Amino acid sequence: MAVHQNACTRLAGDSRSVMALRANVERLANVPASVLIVGESGSGKEVVARCLHDVSPRRAGPFVAVNCAAIPHELAESQLFGHERGSFTGAVSQRVGFFEAASGGTLFLDEIQDMPIALQVKLLRALETRTVVRVGGYEPVSFDTRVIAATHANPGRAVRDGRFRQDLLFRLAAFTLHVPPLRRRENDVVALAQSHVDRLNALDGTVKRLSLQSLAVLRRHSWPGNVRELHNTIERAFIMADRDLELQPLPVPKQREEVLDGALNIPIGATLAQAQQSFIAATLRHFGGDKPRTAKALGISLKTLYNRLALMTGDAEKSENSEEAANALS
Repeated sequence: MAVHQNACTRLAGDSRSVMALRANVERLANVPASVLIVGESGSGKEVVARCLHDVSPRRAGPFVAVNCAAIPHELAESQLFGHERGSFTGAVSQRVGFFEAASGGTLFLDEIQDMPIALQVKLLRALETRTVVRVGGYEPVSFDTRVIAATHANPGRAVRDGRFRQDLLFRLAAFTLHVPPLRRRENDVVALAQSHVDRLNALDGTVKRLSLQSLAVLRRHSWPGNVRELHNTIERAFIMADRDLELQPLPVPKQREEVLDGALNIPIGATLAQAQQSFIAATLRHFGGDKPRTAKALGISLKTLYNRLALMTGDAEKSENSEEAANALS
């Protein structure tokens, strides 16, 4: 169900993080420099990019959105920069690329970290010279396009992992906007849900509304899929509702510990026993299942390690056998 409207109306909410984001969008609207938007998947990065376009002097020009992760690598250069007739099999005519198509407006490069490294080099040159060379061509073609890029990844980590060129990051991130996840937007979820219901009602000529139970579900769920998940949930309920939208209680995803750069991240709310089990399991994985090395790193005896592992699996008999094995290895 497609609903079209000025993107800035979709930056709804009264949370401090969104109010700060709207203020930054207004500050950057008249700035011609590139902008990098960072945020989780589904948090609304394209909405922010469209808002930047809609309130800028380029609002009358085109807004061209490109998902870099969705373009086949072998076609990416032709898609971005265009190609000349006969430049490759199937090139039966000259084709204008996204940079030229967005001239006078804005080019939005989503998931920029997924662009092939070789193409990132050519993108950097295009940004520096404000020209592109079509595939199969020789003459540079000028463009007048503001480039806005976005990523759901940590840009610095993507650079360290070799997926994102540092010089391109510096060129794109003249300014950086961070889009907060929905779980950190305080009470915005109800306002966003009601705003989406209003848009759907206007589109269908209906007067449907959220039930009291639905309001409770909205506040209770953590929305790991962010605004995209919220909109999809509302639209499903809207289609099924005669008048009141009844959102079914949504499963709350279990938080899991995460090992990053040799450090264990344990979610708030975990019990002391759960934290201890997570630490033992992560250390055992780190040493490839080598229990003597794991016990030494943890500062406990091998017998104690076997007992803790047996308690984690709830196998008392295994605990007794593992004690014997530990004594034999000690």
